[in-house]
Amino acid sequence: MMNLPLSITKTISDWVYSIMPESAATVTIWVLIAAAYLALFAVAGLYLVLLERKVAAWFQLRLGPNRVGPGGLFQTMADALKLVSKELTSTIKVDKFLFNLAPYFVIVSALISISVLPFSRHFQAFDINIGVFFLLAVSSIGVIGILLGGWASNNKFALIGAMRSGLQTISYELSVGLSILTMVLLTGSLQLSEIIEVQRTGGWLIVQGHIPAIIAFMIFMIAGTAETNRAPFDLVEAESELGAGFHTEYSGMKFAYFFLAEFINMFIIASIAVVLFFGGWLSPFGITDNIAWFPESIWFLIKVLIIIFLMMWFRWTFPRLRVDQLLTLEWKYLLPINLVNIVIMAIVIWLNWTI
Repeated sequence: MMNLPLSITKTISDWVYSIMPESAATVTIWVLIAAAYLALFAVAGLYLVLLERKVAAWFQLRLGPNRVGPGGLFQTMADALKLVSKELTSTIKVDKFLFNLAPYFVIVSALISISVLPFSRHFQAFDINIGVFFLLAVSSIGVIGILLGGWASNNKFALIGAMRSGLQTISYELSVGLSILTMVLLTGSLQLSEIIEVQRTGGWLIVQGHIPAIIAFMIFMIAGTAETNRAPFDLVEAESELGAGFHTEYSGMKFAYFFLAEFINMFIIASIAVVLFFGGWLSPFGITDNIAWFPESIWFLIKVLIIIFLMMWFRWTFPRLRVDQLLTLEWKYLLPINLVNIVIMAIVIWLNWTI
């Protein structure tokens, strides 16, 4: 059997291996894990949409979705059913192969990224020793889907949206990578579970790393929000200028794939921030460390939801930037600050000033 670093529901795993031959049990475990992650993916995506609408309503002093289910709880399900049942339409001039392929690039890259996130000690599909590098590499693939979708649509607004996505992702990927690298310097590891374990004794990295860690967190949040193409960095689908940008010609489930991927990417960015800066699944001050039955993933999800709320706050507070402002912010401010910050962090570690 392959020595898989999987720890999800050990009891189920032992039971499957007890009733099946080893090779069949391994394949069954893979299928069960894939199904669990797909379910998590769908539920997280749908309810983050609902959360976004509720938060928007709160900021705008209105009620938000409140008709379907108690407190509007099933509104997002109704929206999903509507999208599933809608006819898939497109113009006759689209490049059909690339047009149909593009949403899968976006959704699959988001799904693969989730597989390395450590929700708790026993809830992580792949605990690889290059987890941070893997996340950076896989999450960058999504932009290919946006570029393909914009180009294959044969629509000038979609193409402009896709080109904006390309320049935005390439620019802000540098800041995301450098701010992550700053924290990797501090931990000396690319393995996500190991980065969390470092924080068990020394405290959260945002405290251990002093001011350079705080600066890295702020830059990561700004660049991460830009990476997800959300306001105030939503030039890719600027409604007032481009209709719906790169997904103008998409409908039904293919549009839903792009829509869901945006929210899942927000979840991924928030999860990386929690792992790198706020101790991942570790409880604050170890308050639940002695409670054996307390699920560690609760702390992970609470921290992720707080970061997601922060990103939604950005969206409903700041106006959209222009393209030149977007590039100026990255190349003239964030990138130089990031480069200086990483040098300062190296000096802090060299002089052993960390807590």
